[in-house]
Amino acid sequence: MVKFHIQPDSDIPASNQLFNQIRFAIASRQFPPGHRLPSTRQLAMQTGLHRNTISKVYRQLEDIGLVEAQAGSGIYVRARGHEEGGTHLGSPILEQYPEAQAMVKRGLDELIELGCSLNEARELLLGEIDWRLRCSARVLVTAPLQDIGVGELMAQELEQALKIPVQLVPMEELAEVLEKAHSGTVVTSRYFIGEAESIAAPRSVRVIPIDIYDYAKETELVKDLPKDSCLGLVSISSGLLRAAEVIVHSLRGDDLLVITTQLGNTYKLNAMVRSARTIICDRASLDSVKASIQAARDDLIRPPQVTCFENYISNQSISLLKRELGLD
Repeated sequence: MVKFHIQPDSDIPASNQLFNQIRFAIASRQFPPGHRLPSTRQLAMQTGLHRNTISKVYRQLEDIGLVEAQAGSGIYVRARGHEEGGTHLGSPILEQYPEAQAMVKRGLDELIELGCSLNEARELLLGEIDWRLRCSARVLVTAPLQDIGVGELMAQELEQALKIPVQLVPMEELAEVLEKAHSGTVVTSRYFIGEAESIAAPRSVRVIPIDIYDYAKETELVKDLPKDSCLGLVSISSGLLRAAEVIVHSLRGDDLLVITTQLGNTYKLNAMVRSARTIICDRASLDSVKASIQAARDDLIRPPQVTCFENYISNQSISLLKRELGLD
């Protein structure tokens, strides 16, 4: 069971702390699609927050499209596209036979597992295969321009894992790009799924949400740091840094001094390596962190311990994308 930690005497509002932690739990698939969120009563007992505050957080999550309320049942993580077996081409035949799409998908996956190539399977499932091939011809990764760094992380990891070209498109330019391309697959983090779907859906372009790495190892490291330690966080993504800072604060309160810097801020990074006991960074930032430590080696009594999280995207999401794009 996911445990939420609230610092009641913090400058960060308790509702903001809880919102960020639940959003992270959804984005990292600790709360998977279809998962029923704890009741307001359960969360009130766990966090000490008023149930009205928790209800407000749930409404915020619903407003951005991450959860949905089911009358008389509770609040559930929303499933998207392939996750709920939805149709993707709006075919009248599929509307008439709603279970047919799931059957086609299962049949295709079984044929691939048996060793059939896509061309061989095409003879049996022409419509589905044709759709997948057209979509896999173009993969677009999108993120808001204000946090394009996280888009760069996703694009780099997907190109390496999928071995195909991946195009990074700012969310603000996605509609214009899709107007010129009538097929493809849009990939984004669950953090941005609502906005991406609202842009892509009218154009019959599918959107696949990715789940992020759950940072379990890094969370345990933060929990075990001695009181009054200085923790450095370095990333190419400003949004990832903001979320990480709130979550670390929720875990440790004022026990730790947390310094964050985005890749490219050399001055702040050089100051960090001189004061931090531990530095956690993404793969894109690792070389710069090592270079800063090396440059300051004569001034350091003890170099900071550096922990690099290798992946932003979970292995499960990579496997899903390979299957959906016919790359297995």
